[in-house]
Amino acid sequence: METNSFNKEDFQRVQLLAHKEILSFREALFYLDLSESSLYKMVSESKINYFKPNGGKLYFRKSDLNNWMLQNECKSIGVLENELLTKISSNGYKK
Repeated sequence: METNSFNKEDFQRVQLLAHKEILSFREALFYLDLSESSLYKMVSESKINYFKPNGGKLYFRKSDLNNWMLQNECKSIGVLENELLTKISSNGYKK
């Protein structure tokens, strides 16, 4: 059984991140729940958008992180069935 180790410090961090549009590297790690090496690899392979002002620290737009997390959606059978029925209906086919 997985233990939820969400503490007061984590809660404060989440509250702070909720109001920020631009995140530092460390904040992005927490937001994405990734290891440093994973995020560095994504940056080096240009798999995620980032900013590096004056060649220094890495920053990320939270909307870009959200878009990355929401790519490659795996839809449920129910959603796929509804999409298919909608497409069939819009093309004038009847059951």
